[in-house]
Amino acid sequence: MASSKKPRKPRNQQSELDAALMAVDDQPEPLPVWYKAIMFGLLILGLVWIMVFYLAPGGQWPIPGIGGWNIVVGFGLAMVGFVMMTRWQ
Repeated sequence: MASSKKPRKPRNQQSELDAALMAVDDQPEPLPVWYKAIMFGLLILGLVWIMVFYLAPGGQWPIPGIGGWNIVVGFGLAMVGFVMMTRWQ
């Protein structure tokens, strides 16, 4: 069976909605200052955490009870900072 075709509007005509959507700027809002401060703070804190672990005698610092897991904590802090960096513009 043949189906009826819907009338098409000409391509050069834009609806009001299309014009409004094209007028809206697609740029996302800039990040707040606190977001950047936390992001860089986590990156630096992770680096300092790992440095303290390596430079402390016997690897007893920053948390003596977890030993080598201090490396995981330091990298985890830095990775959260890196993940936050994906939204930075």
